[in-house]
Amino acid sequence: MSRGVDAPSRPATTSGTARSAAEAAPIDVRLGLTRVALDDERDQHHRTLDLGLVRRVFAFTRPYARKRNALFALVVVRSIQLPILTWAVGAIISGPVARRDARATLLAVLGFAALVLFTEIVFHYRARLALELGEAVVFDMRDRLEAHLLRMPMRFFVKTKVGRLIGRMTSDIDAIRVAVQDVVFVSTVNLGTMAVAMALMAHAHWQLFLVVVAMVPVFWGLIVYFHKRLGAAHQRAQESFTRVTATLAESVTGVRVTQGFVRQDINGGLFRALIFDHSRYNMDAARHSAAFLPLLEFNGQLFLAVLVVAGGYQALHGAIELRVLVEFFFLANLLFNPIPVLGNQYNQALTAMAGAERLFRVLDTAPDWPDERGLPALPPVRGRVVFEGVHFAYDPGKPVLHGVDLVAEPGQMIALVGHTGSGKTSILNLLAKLYLPTAGSITVDGHDIAATSSASLRAQLGLVLQSNFLFSGTVLDNVRLGNPAATDAEIRDAARGLDVLDMLDALPDGLRTEVGERGTALSLGQRQIVCFLRAMVVSPRIVLLDEATSAVDALTEARLQAALGKLLRGRTSFVVAHRLSTIRHADRVVVLDHGRVVEQGTHAELLARGGAFAALHRELVHEGPAPVEGARGVRRSGDL
Repeated sequence: MSRGVDAPSRPATTSGTARSAAEAAPIDVRLGLTRVALDDERDQHHRTLDLGLVRRVFAFTRPYARKRNALFALVVVRSIQLPILTWAVGAIISGPVARRDARATLLAVLGFAALVLFTEIVFHYRARLALELGEAVVFDMRDRLEAHLLRMPMRFFVKTKVGRLIGRMTSDIDAIRVAVQDVVFVSTVNLGTMAVAMALMAHAHWQLFLVVVAMVPVFWGLIVYFHKRLGAAHQRAQESFTRVTATLAESVTGVRVTQGFVRQDINGGLFRALIFDHSRYNMDAARHSAAFLPLLEFNGQLFLAVLVVAGGYQALHGAIELRVLVEFFFLANLLFNPIPVLGNQYNQALTAMAGAERLFRVLDTAPDWPDERGLPALPPVRGRVVFEGVHFAYDPGKPVLHGVDLVAEPGQMIALVGHTGSGKTSILNLLAKLYLPTAGSITVDGHDIAATSSASLRAQLGLVLQSNFLFSGTVLDNVRLGNPAATDAEIRDAARGLDVLDMLDALPDGLRTEVGERGTALSLGQRQIVCFLRAMVVSPRIVLLDEATSAVDALTEARLQAALGKLLRGRTSFVVAHRLSTIRHADRVVVLDHGRVVEQGTHAELLARGGAFAALHRELVHEGPAPVEGARGVRRSGDL
């Protein structure tokens, strides 16, 4: 590499493709279940070097202002050192070397060596501080992004693919890292070097310098010409990579379904089309870069040739000293050498701008409710829950709950029944404050949960869903999720109270058995037992059970029902249940139909009333299909 060019810490890479990009017909690029179709968050307009985004990115350097400012000081020093070194070479050659002065030449070379050593020391610390600053900014960005995601409500995660969020956390922030640690400081060094070189050239021979100035519009025209093309190409490549990441995450998560329906070849073909399309976008960006950078370099060499003609003509006619001409050409080389590097840094900057825009789009997505840090904590509750005129819609204009009024006194068990889509799970989601009602209010012991912090509410809730999630780790790790301070003895006592301790002890390593990613090392029933135990260890005042026993066999269910009868005593509980064994013991059964409460009462009262519950009871018990005990997806005897 020619001296005078500050190099980035790592080069840009471009994905290859097995087929020529010219063979690629335009295709839509979402991996669907049966086809490839477009489904992406395309921008309404294209941005390139946006100063607003640059300011937002560099706002993350404020906590490291001393390091950043020291780095800029080193950048300024280095941008002066490089042209001084080049000027010194020309001065030595045209001075003591031309005069054949050995002693002066030796002293000049020793001085030059000292300057080179100082320059390399400055370069070492410039590169080191740039890497440290880039890593610090990336750490803070990822930390802020995760904190923001953890504050987002369920609605956001339903509408956003996991792979896209992974892309924001990985490739987009890594692109910003390159901008912080490479693009800004490498470009500043090279631009500063060019500015100093131009000043020295103007001082050496201003008439010849005017020839250089006349060439600047040509460079500017090249940059403007490729500006929009390169920006659009890099953004398309970034968007395409996000689609690849999202599809890969979905494919790994759904691998059982893929294998179960023998879709490996079909889905593999669709994914190959997606990554081929991604390579096509990369090749498009590479073609623009491959045209842009050589043109810049060619023009630099062409301009040097023009200087040779103009300067040589003046030297032949005595209008310029040969010594000045030698120095001028060294400085001109230093002026033109950084141009290809700046072109490459410009490409990197465009990629970083695309990543920054996508990152800040996520960070700027506001939660459904404001920051809760100023909200009061919910005090210890007795468990009186009141739904008053609650309306709710997951999507605007598509309500799922219509004016729900419901009161649960402390210690009562409320059973929620109704057909699929009647709004049972939505009631639990609202009570857990995973969503906020669009109208009406939900209070716990008179406190509106919308005006209290979510953390203080959920700390007093125990939640068990039909399909619960287990994290990688041991059974104990997952049980302690809601109560990290729980001891092994307390967990064993809770398991004994649930009458499942023997089942957990029967695992290969007992409570220290590794559950695997998403709990895949355990059966569905074992996972559900761990989730029951996790909820009970929290000692909740309010318990939410959403078809929580549907994954366990009939014998285990009977044991859990008996244990739950004891554990739920004195605790308010809401149970979504299809089993008569659960409903019979409820203090109140709430019948829902299309988001409305149509009946309330005890099991016996509702049967005697002969209304909606009685009809549902007759339909599912007397007229239902023959029961198949223990079969998933088939109703068992006594289901409701």
